[in-house]
Amino acid sequence: MDTDVIIVGAGPTGLMLAGELRLGGARVVVAERLERPTGQSRGLGFTARAMESFDQRGLLPRFGDLESSPLGHFGGVQFDYTVLEDAHFGARGIPQSQTEAVLEQWATELGADIRRGWDMRAVTDHGDRVEVTVATPQGERRLTAAYLVGCDGGHSTVRKAAGFDFPGTPATRTMYLADVRGCGLKPRFLGEKLPNGMVMAAPLAEGVDRIIVCPHGTPARDRDETVTFEEVAAAWQRITGEDISHGSAEWVSSFTDATRQVTEYRRGRVLLAGDAAHIHLPAGGQGLSTGVQDAVNLGWKLAAEVTGWAPKGLLDTYHAERHPVGERLLNNTRAQGMIFLGGEEADPLRALLTELIAYDDVKRHLAGSVSHLDIRYDLGPGTHPLLGRRLPPRMLRTAAGAATTTAGLLHQAQGVLLDLADDTELRRDAEGWKDRVVTVTASLDETETRTDPFAGAAAVLVRPDGYVAWTSADGERVTAALERWFGPAAQQATATR
Repeated sequence: MDTDVIIVGAGPTGLMLAGELRLGGARVVVAERLERPTGQSRGLGFTARAMESFDQRGLLPRFGDLESSPLGHFGGVQFDYTVLEDAHFGARGIPQSQTEAVLEQWATELGADIRRGWDMRAVTDHGDRVEVTVATPQGERRLTAAYLVGCDGGHSTVRKAAGFDFPGTPATRTMYLADVRGCGLKPRFLGEKLPNGMVMAAPLAEGVDRIIVCPHGTPARDRDETVTFEEVAAAWQRITGEDISHGSAEWVSSFTDATRQVTEYRRGRVLLAGDAAHIHLPAGGQGLSTGVQDAVNLGWKLAAEVTGWAPKGLLDTYHAERHPVGERLLNNTRAQGMIFLGGEEADPLRALLTELIAYDDVKRHLAGSVSHLDIRYDLGPGTHPLLGRRLPPRMLRTAAGAATTTAGLLHQAQGVLLDLADDTELRRDAEGWKDRVVTVTASLDETETRTDPFAGAAAVLVRPDGYVAWTSADGERVTAALERWFGPAAQQATATR
């Protein structure tokens, strides 16, 4: 085969997946239709959970100084996310072009082969391999790989070519997104609802504003149609009465309220991630972040599959874990759209949400949903609060006295057995998995003042994606969990061969 995995699409999802696969030892080719990055800002940040994902790979310093805010919103109704410990609305003001540049550099450093100007035309799943036809600047080529992953956005060629079902609700309206220069707009951070629609505006740089224009009564249009600044300016004036036609646009785009999700994230040797698997109204900046988390969930599993150590059924857990997350994402963005964009008929719903959001339990629920901090997978027997959740950010002190963080343990995308009780027998049990799981003996740093998330558990097993797959508090031997998630011990694998 030409490579282990072909990824179609070099956006944040595809680039994150490329890096994850390389950390897992898989060969990867990324085919990107565009000959060069667009440089467009598009998404402006990422959620708290996506920040954690970048942190666990040591990527956050590459973004420079990050601004996060304790204040977020749900459907335009603002509230404080820090009602949840370690929660915030996410990183603000990071243009998608910067996110892509950071991830492309990282993936390239790790050895990912990124081919620009490569446009996928056809795919054939032969059962034991997948064959892809691509148009390149040098002519048509065919590549074979063990697996193909479509990370090519809402109009995914991979999804269509592989015949994935993509049910949902069609678009009912068209909205506009643009970065405009020289308009001198007043900030409308949470949006302003007016009789003819809703508008948002936020300063990006000196003299440049990001605007979102959501006119009422604008029929849905094909996203492939070209949008002009004149159209956007006319829609802005119809809603606000303000004339911005004297300005200029660095770029313009349109989007709709279409909501769809594939019925399966994997068909044979073809998989989907990010917007290729689910499209939705861009409420709360969740799309990019969900795609990155799809990639982190899939990367280590697919790498394990192609490098030969994956236990039976591991790759199927990608759909089992991420499809419900995508489904919940679609529900919360549709709900926000009704609140945000509805006319007078939605006023009672907005009023009710404003009343409910005064309660801390409601704040916790909504903050966890939009930040993605409340994701919990069904990862096996047990009831400890950490089981199935992401390893929380905490300062640790290793047995050798070195300071580290829980995120720092995951930089190499290996499994981690965190021994909090200096348990010699536990470490002996894990010896057969040392090629896939690193054992770290540590304790909470004495300067750590936040709650102890490990209370009642003397040890936890953490998957490469940062989710806790076992705790000692639940009674099961660690060897059972190691076999379930990391395959047989090395001695057993050798004996089997």
